[in-house]
Amino acid sequence: MSSSPKVLFGFHAVGVRMKTAPQSIIEVYYESTRRDARMRQFVDRAKEMGVRLIEADSLRIAKLAGSHGHQGVAARVQEIAQVKSLDDLLDQLEADGVKNPLLLVLDGVTDPHNLGACLRVADGAGVHAVIAPKDNAAGINATVAKVASGAAETVPYFMVTNLARTLNELKERNIWCIGTSGDADKTIYEVDLKGAVALVLGAEGDGMRMLTRKTCDQLVSIPMKGAVESLNVSVASGVCLYEALRQRGG
Repeated sequence: MSSSPKVLFGFHAVGVRMKTAPQSIIEVYYESTRRDARMRQFVDRAKEMGVRLIEADSLRIAKLAGSHGHQGVAARVQEIAQVKSLDDLLDQLEADGVKNPLLLVLDGVTDPHNLGACLRVADGAGVHAVIAPKDNAAGINATVAKVASGAAETVPYFMVTNLARTLNELKERNIWCIGTSGDADKTIYEVDLKGAVALVLGAEGDGMRMLTRKTCDQLVSIPMKGAVESLNVSVASGVCLYEALRQRGG
């Protein structure tokens, strides 16, 4: 566990940390003037778990969280040690007998709200890791953690130096890299997603970078029947990941 604390805020993000690693929580600040059922239940749960509670006003919590969307709850926590590298994670999955990992690759997703939503979808679909380039992506911050509703704590997120090289390394491990593109011949519903798969999505509008696109083993589209040309990347991630989950019998 790292010695440098960070801040989580919002009921979901703090609640997931209390559930998964209560020993890592330094202290929880809560808005003492808020006495609705949700806050009462949260405070009761924190007390049951022996978490240190500090009464605070909304402004103090907003300053701590760096956001006014804190819902009256923020926590100072210790970083949880994560798997250090994607290679380590894939080796561990292999050792654990996971034959068909499901990965999500995000190329050019710079908005923290989009990243948080993608992580939330990835957690729901049972994704083993989310991968993004270091130079063209959002990192994990308090806003991402809030939007992710706790998934930033549970889904490994790796930022890699060279995304095309990483995709090639995945292919060497027999992980099929499938990119999404509006002009692809086949739809997401017409490809086999039951094996080891990395689904590659680009940011809304620009899509994947050309090198990323060329490195994919296959391109698929999401059917669009209306007037709009594309979906938000988190929605597109949900469509693709849950189709994979459906095919896998999940």
